[in-house]
Amino acid sequence: MTFLDEALKIKEEIITLRRDFHSHPELGFEEKRTSKIVGETLESLGLSVTRGIAETGVIGILKGIKESPVLLLRFDMDALPIVEETGVAYASKNPGVMHACGHDSHVAIGLSVAKLLAANRDLLQGTIKFVFQPAEEGGGGAERMVEAGVLENPKVDYSMGVHVWNDKPVGWYGLTRGPAMAGAEIFSVEIQGKGAHAASPHQGIDPVVAVAQIITALQTILSRNVPPLESAVVSVCQVETGTAFNIIPQEANFSGTIRTFRPEVFEKVKQRFTTIVNDVASAFDCQAEIKIKRITYPVVNDPALVDLMANAVEAVDTNAVMDFSLQTMGSEDFSFMMHDIPGCFIMVGSANPEKGLNYGHHHPKFNIDEACLPYAVAIMAKGAVEILKNNPK
Repeated sequence: MTFLDEALKIKEEIITLRRDFHSHPELGFEEKRTSKIVGETLESLGLSVTRGIAETGVIGILKGIKESPVLLLRFDMDALPIVEETGVAYASKNPGVMHACGHDSHVAIGLSVAKLLAANRDLLQGTIKFVFQPAEEGGGGAERMVEAGVLENPKVDYSMGVHVWNDKPVGWYGLTRGPAMAGAEIFSVEIQGKGAHAASPHQGIDPVVAVAQIITALQTILSRNVPPLESAVVSVCQVETGTAFNIIPQEANFSGTIRTFRPEVFEKVKQRFTTIVNDVASAFDCQAEIKIKRITYPVVNDPALVDLMANAVEAVDTNAVMDFSLQTMGSEDFSFMMHDIPGCFIMVGSANPEKGLNYGHHHPKFNIDEACLPYAVAIMAKGAVEILKNNPK
């Protein structure tokens, strides 16, 4: 019996799991019900379980016929602060919280992969470390798990993650060699001026005018400083200032994000960003305070692992459509678990336009075609076996 046969055999169980998690979404670091079910399920399968990593994270160790190498499989658990509008019977029972990015599917996939591999330990030429992560959605869950030692005891040799992808239909798989998702930094800038009455602007120093000029000048970074064949994003998304229509404010603040695939491009963008903000602010007699914080590294897939996962996809889904060119400026904090070790992040098409299941991630009507789930389970299980067997490091 193949892994796909086994996954199809438990298809209804996978769907039931996914719908249960969908009905009970929990925000980052609040995944208490989810992590409780995860821990109990892994223990029932005979895994060694550790709870409470980065508050609600769960680790399950499954040993095969050898102890090494060690492959980490990561599945995120958190939901989003969105009011669900799908109208399905299993819609969110937690008002204002929704699984609108597919993490309910990821948890169901992870537990089902654990079930298949626990029943096939004799195929595992190494150890699988199942990691169920809290707070992927901007909460820094992966970084906190790394800081808590998730890559140690036992030391991880390879890492792999999966994401349902509603931009593409069921049967499509994204496996990019090299950079697949951008690294993300957030910036916040405070521009200090001098308050005054709006009727007497000459008595003040207007930070609003300075911010307007800074935002305009920042647009030149991409057109004049980033090489044309490279990719980068500088988006100003929030501007806050003022208390009344007739007061020139003391300060004006703006914030946003920088996205790049390569460290050298980020450093160039950061250098130009800092220079432009400081110099334009100075030209308007204002002072600038800049804060830039890394949220994620780029997701950079190891080519050898991509090849092994591509073989797994072909073995499981004979009608697979594989895309080796996908790149997105979206970010993913799984990058913290693959920054210093070989890793692979696979996208699994989950849309079905004919059923109206093609709303984008983070949309209040987001939902997937559950036909993709057993294939995702089988591919992850098959890929894990192949990575441990080939040990391509």
